[in-house]
Amino acid sequence: MRRDRSSRVPLRRSLLGRLLGVSALVAACSVAATAWLAVQTTSGAIRQEQGQNLAADARIYDTLLGYAARHPTWDGVDATVRELAEQSGRRVALTTQSRQPLADSATAATPPALPPEASAVVDPLSVDTVLAARSTEGQGTAADRIDPRAVGPFLLPAAERSALRRTADRQAVCLNRVGIAADVVVGPSGRPRVQMVGNDPERAAGTRCDPSDLDSPTRTEKKALTALNGLADACLKRQGRGEVRLNQDLSWGGGVAVPVPGPARPTPLPGDAREAAPAPAVEPPREFTGEDDRAIASCVGTARSEQLSSYVASPALLFIGDEGGTTVPGFDLSPANTAKIAGAAALVLALTVGASVLAGARLVRPLHALTGAAQRMRDGQEHASVPVSGDDEIGRLAAAFNDMSAHRARLEEQRKAMVSDVAHELRTPLSNIRGWLEAAQDGLADPDPAFVSSLLEEAVQLQHIIDDLQDLAAADAGVLRLHPEPVRVGELLSQVAAAHQARAETAGVTLTVEAGAVAILPADPVRLRQAVGNLVSNAVRHTPAGGRVTLRAYGEEAGRLSEGAGEVVIEVADTGTGIPAGDLRNVFDRFWRAEKSRSRRTGGSGLGLAIVRKLAEAHGGSVSATSTEGEGSAFTLRLPASGPDGMTTAS
Repeated sequence: MRRDRSSRVPLRRSLLGRLLGVSALVAACSVAATAWLAVQTTSGAIRQEQGQNLAADARIYDTLLGYAARHPTWDGVDATVRELAEQSGRRVALTTQSRQPLADSATAATPPALPPEASAVVDPLSVDTVLAARSTEGQGTAADRIDPRAVGPFLLPAAERSALRRTADRQAVCLNRVGIAADVVVGPSGRPRVQMVGNDPERAAGTRCDPSDLDSPTRTEKKALTALNGLADACLKRQGRGEVRLNQDLSWGGGVAVPVPGPARPTPLPGDAREAAPAPAVEPPREFTGEDDRAIASCVGTARSEQLSSYVASPALLFIGDEGGTTVPGFDLSPANTAKIAGAAALVLALTVGASVLAGARLVRPLHALTGAAQRMRDGQEHASVPVSGDDEIGRLAAAFNDMSAHRARLEEQRKAMVSDVAHELRTPLSNIRGWLEAAQDGLADPDPAFVSSLLEEAVQLQHIIDDLQDLAAADAGVLRLHPEPVRVGELLSQVAAAHQARAETAGVTLTVEAGAVAILPADPVRLRQAVGNLVSNAVRHTPAGGRVTLRAYGEEAGRLSEGAGEVVIEVADTGTGIPAGDLRNVFDRFWRAEKSRSRRTGGSGLGLAIVRKLAEAHGGSVSATSTEGEGSAFTLRLPASGPDGMTTAS
């Protein structure tokens, strides 16, 4: 069995695999050398630069975040931006989320374009926990992304602040007097609290200096907490859940504080109002499921954002870079490090060139052989081949070239045989015509009706050969024109049978038509009759007296010719001598005959079946043959029901 050289070869044996292996080796060396040099020469500089940049970025972000938390707009932020730029030596720019400029520290008349990606989004209601510089007393956690400096309605007026500060100072003095170190810490809302060293509130129990006196909320804090509780209840109501009473630390439940995403005790409310919020009324303990807790936590977070939204600045895009427009300042390599990198690059280049030369040499040798063979073929050698050295891409190319060369030699032999056959086919009728005419000229033959009939028969035979050759030439050139129109297949078969009826009767052959259901096939009626006529003529010529030739038509899908079938099948079957199995593959070749005689009985021109194949292909179909020697043959035309130009069948 012939080996299929177009099949895929294992990657390790293919030329592509070898090239990939060499490339991978060179790339690995390059990456390893580059990585080693990068680690050795730049790791320290990168760590230092990154540390400085991250610290500066965090400080800039935190400062602008605090500004946004304390101001409802970005008006007046220019001074802060310029001060941050001077301190960090960086370019700082703020824009709206639609990239409209708010402030820019660039000093150039035409500032460089901002990078496509912002360094951060400054939004006090959605803090970037990576960049935010949180203090030890800050209220933010990973889950609570609201900046603690955004106090909004919890900001205490001066009178309440002064009263609370006096109380806090008295308690701190009292605690220090009994030996407990304590300090007064003022939160962003202005509410003071007593912070004991060690942060152990139980140490103050039993003394007269209990700092819980500061837990009573002020009027401002009561109002703000009531509004926050209302917003949370409205959110829960939209979800079909009951109301909840928030404690002063934003927990809920019957005296059991359940932390929520956000500040937790002793962390104060936004604005430190949590410690001052009114204590909840004593209610029977209420059981909350995990789903309830998640819903309440979500609503409390939403309520806080909604309550504070009008007190803080809108979100802004922060861009941090240098004056040249880049986001991270660069650093210079030392001469020694530069020399190391240059040496490694030269080594990698040498390895790459060496590997490429070796791979190229192995690739070029078989290509030179192919080039030489092609030149020998051009110089007229009938068959030029090259040695196949492997089963990779080049080896398969060489095998394909050898196949092409052998095929070209076969085609050349066929061309020479065809020229010889054409010359012979034309010479026979021309010789007959010339002989009869010379005989008449010499007075050896009388130009009677039999004489004229013989000349006419030879002329008709000559015309048939010329017409067949013209049809084949037009088909080969792709200029065989079709004029499709709706054709009733049954009527066409009847017409062909009627045209060959006289010849069949003379040969003693019965000619019948079995068209089945009548349908319309889009086709060129003249060319289709020619194809079917050639099959019928061939069948009658090879069927002995007493035999039968049958024309059938049916639709392939339904088993009969019907509307909507995918293919229309026209079959011409005979009970003749049949064709040997070894000759079936040649029956559609030009000038091929099962019998080599040139007699008028069976020796046609050898072009009829070749024309049938070309006409079937022009209609978008095909033709095939089956035969049993001694029993008969069947030639089958398969034509698409949509026709050669996309026409569809209709009944």
